[in-house]
Amino acid sequence: MTMFARRLAGHLARGLVMILVVTTVSFFVIRSVPGDPMAARYEKLVEQGMSPAAAQRAVEVLYGFAPTGGLWQQYVDYMSGLLHLDLGQSLTVPGVGVSAVLFSAAKWTVLPVLAGTLLSFLIGIVMGVYAAIKRSGRLGDVLAISGSLLHGVPQYMLALLLSAVFGTLIPILPQDGTADIMFEPGFNAGYIGSLIEHATLPVLTYALSSYGGWILAMKSSVVTVLGDDFILAAELRGIKRGIIFRYVARNAILPLFTILALSLGMLFGGAIFIERIFNYPGLGLMLIESITNRDYALMGGAFLLITVAIIVANIVADLFYTVIDPRVRSGEGAA
Repeated sequence: MTMFARRLAGHLARGLVMILVVTTVSFFVIRSVPGDPMAARYEKLVEQGMSPAAAQRAVEVLYGFAPTGGLWQQYVDYMSGLLHLDLGQSLTVPGVGVSAVLFSAAKWTVLPVLAGTLLSFLIGIVMGVYAAIKRSGRLGDVLAISGSLLHGVPQYMLALLLSAVFGTLIPILPQDGTADIMFEPGFNAGYIGSLIEHATLPVLTYALSSYGGWILAMKSSVVTVLGDDFILAAELRGIKRGIIFRYVARNAILPLFTILALSLGMLFGGAIFIERIFNYPGLGLMLIESITNRDYALMGGAFLLITVAIIVANIVADLFYTVIDPRVRSGEGAA
């Protein structure tokens, strides 16, 4: 078995164990939260004079299902459903499966997260290279300070600031929903333009919150590479500075690809604050609504999806680094 296959198998095994642990813990923690909309509805119907059996049937009809058995039996049923990719029924959207609700919400989270992260990554690595090369000058100081300031500001603070500036003081961007209702959903210029307009503030928040980390990481990586022996040897041999610059950038950027994959997974969790502030109907806003409504199945499904996203990001980061780093590939070939 090759090194790549062994690493992949190891990651998958650890990922499955982690998913099992997180799913089990979240199942029992979620059900320890006080309040149950189904139980409240059942008690209200009984108080109105309905028999317990009739009230149970009415609740089941209203929500599309009714949990049976004790807590451990519900856990066994839940884990059995996961094996068949069945996450249960949602209470927030009665009669609709959790998987359908998650897919509908996640699609509004994935694109802004990807767009914001990739935008900040591209700008951050370019500015990080200049910050390292010009570190003794004014430009390097300005870039480093800007990265430090943005890196230290929490995401929700950036979101609130952007909302206040571009939604209130200079109201040029919408901060509610995904598109204007006047446009018919479809592949047309008006609707697509409205989608971009409504996603601008969330994307800008993701980009600004990540930019500081990228520029600081790239600057540190470039400074480290500039001190390597092969750079000094290249300069002594008289190799053109443009070629040396490409060598520096190529070697300095390798560690950042790992961070990029990890940050994509972690941003799914950070979407909670951004989507709540901009009322953007993605995975984060859906998770808040599920907590408010005590929707156990939807909460568990959202936590599971975020966990899987982070685990997959870790696996992709490690395997991707194996592919792009010549030193790791040479080790694999030797094995």
